[in-house]
Amino acid sequence: MTTGSVSASQMQAVLQQALQPESVIVTDDTADHIGHAGHSGAPTGTHFTIQIRGRCFNGLSHVQRHRLVYDVLRDLIPQGVHALAIKAEPV
Repeated sequence: MTTGSVSASQMQAVLQQALQPESVIVTDDTADHIGHAGHSGAPTGTHFTIQIRGRCFNGLSHVQRHRLVYDVLRDLIPQGVHALAIKAEPV
């Protein structure tokens, strides 16, 4: 596992391709967590906020929407992602 090797743009591209959302914004919040317990010390690539809105979430519960996002990112998460804050909304 390579710590901090994931970028916000990489996550955004994967989500866009897989879910075709109306909007998706991924922000790297890693710098806000430096010095916190459990932080790896990486300057980027460990903590992210995802704001995504799309038809793909229509009819899904809050938990189901989050699971869908995690499933799409399943190959990136093991590359050093420590935390995701997700706001996934239907259209």
